[in-house]
Amino acid sequence: MQQDGGHHHRTAAAGDVFALSVDRLADSFSPVVVDVLEQLLLAWSFLAVPLLRGAVTLCMAMSVMVLAEKVFLGTISAAANVLRRLRPGTGRNMRGSVDPAILRDEEAGGGSAAFPMVLVQIPMYNEREVYQLSIGAACRLTWPADRLIVQVLDDSTDAAIKELVKAECSRWARSGVDVRYEARHDRAGHKAGNLTEGMRHGYARRCEFVAIFDADFQPAPGFLVDTVPLLLRDPALALVQTRWEFVNADECLLTRMQEMSMDYHFKVEQQAGSSLCSFFGYNGSAGVWRRQAIDESGGWDDRTTAEDMDLALRAALLGWKFVYVGAIKVKSELPSSLKAYRSQQHRWSCGPALLFKKMFWEILAAKDVSIWKKFYIIYNFFVARRIVSTFFTFFFFTVLLPAKLLFPQVRISTWQMIYIPTATTLLNAVGTPRRSLHLVIPWITFENAMALHRFKAILIGLFEAGRANEWIVTDKSGNVGQKVKLVTPGDYLKQRFHGLELLMGAFLLMSGCYDCMYGHGYFYLFALPQSIMYFMIGFELLGVSVCS
Repeated sequence: MQQDGGHHHRTAAAGDVFALSVDRLADSFSPVVVDVLEQLLLAWSFLAVPLLRGAVTLCMAMSVMVLAEKVFLGTISAAANVLRRLRPGTGRNMRGSVDPAILRDEEAGGGSAAFPMVLVQIPMYNEREVYQLSIGAACRLTWPADRLIVQVLDDSTDAAIKELVKAECSRWARSGVDVRYEARHDRAGHKAGNLTEGMRHGYARRCEFVAIFDADFQPAPGFLVDTVPLLLRDPALALVQTRWEFVNADECLLTRMQEMSMDYHFKVEQQAGSSLCSFFGYNGSAGVWRRQAIDESGGWDDRTTAEDMDLALRAALLGWKFVYVGAIKVKSELPSSLKAYRSQQHRWSCGPALLFKKMFWEILAAKDVSIWKKFYIIYNFFVARRIVSTFFTFFFFTVLLPAKLLFPQVRISTWQMIYIPTATTLLNAVGTPRRSLHLVIPWITFENAMALHRFKAILIGLFEAGRANEWIVTDKSGNVGQKVKLVTPGDYLKQRFHGLELLMGAFLLMSGCYDCMYGHGYFYLFALPQSIMYFMIGFELLGVSVCS
């Protein structure tokens, strides 16, 4: 009872301090202004509490939606993994293999006609650091030389880099690999336009399957041997998507936290979508497409920055199926600078939001997919996973909880404030590598802070604002440790301050200090670390960057 009395005493004291501050502020204005201020404060006192209570109810519903989605996907993914262990070598989730009889026939000189024609496309743009890695890996793929075409689609604007890429293609061509170097006069349509242009060549039309790798990807030699047979076995299968692994995951804290998020995406989200309804978002690289599915779906479209998801969604609405094969891993690179990561996340958040807006009615009207699959695409794939989850993460932790401090009469239940977020976090951490378990707390604060940037991008996409179709190619540095990005002092000041993040950091810092001083609870234990992460992002202190 004494503790409760102390708590009410501190609350009353805080109210007295607030009232005294208002009185002192009022003394500085004329009576007319004071009267207006008093009316505004009175109106706000009537509106604030109902608004906050409504926000609490809204967040309660959203938190349940997010948790249910995590539990659902986790259950499906776990069941698929158990089933695969109980029945090894069966199911479309296992890697494929070329028929031994075909291999023996080819080795005996019987020809390679039994192998389908495969086109490997490598779109690139000023990729000085990684062009040799991707071209070399593609040219080392195990497949009959007369049934494989490697197409390098160079959109570079730097003439020197163009010459380097062209020389690398010529070098591999002299070794017997069918490498085609293609360059356009402009960058119309960005990656989608580049891939479309590549498919128009006569030699590309002869290919039955198309493997696509971004410039920083390095497939293992057996990639085609493991993936193409899956497409041969099932004529209804349009896409085989493999898992990404990262050569620079240990480069810095930023890349470690990205790896944690990407591991969950592949291990849970992609696996669950593949197992549940043979649908998931194509990742844009390290996948093999059936050429027929691309053509029937209308080809690549540059109407959004999510051209990969756009094609996958259109193909799925025609009844095509996808499969994710997590056992096949392709080396790639994570953005090591915060600037590059923010640009990537803007594209990955804005593009799907704009795509959802453009294709919502088309999804509902699709005749070749079941009602269940439509519900999964609309509710789970777009609404719960991308829009609701992002908004809840930002608004509940960064806006609602701090605002509640000023209005103790607005109550949030313990299960909503602690239990559900904790359960959601634990489910999100399912794919976390053991070596990164100690980074779970920083990772949570990082994802909470990045939710602001992602939600802003979602709004830009939904309302088709100025940056809705902004395409910035993610900077790459090649193998870990080879290069550190340099910026000038002028660029440092202009590029490395993010106002919204700094504002949110200051807001949380003041809220945490207020809670610590006046003893409203233990919110400061969350607010202060979260404010630090906002400041680290706002001042761009994460990632690899050196001021010259």
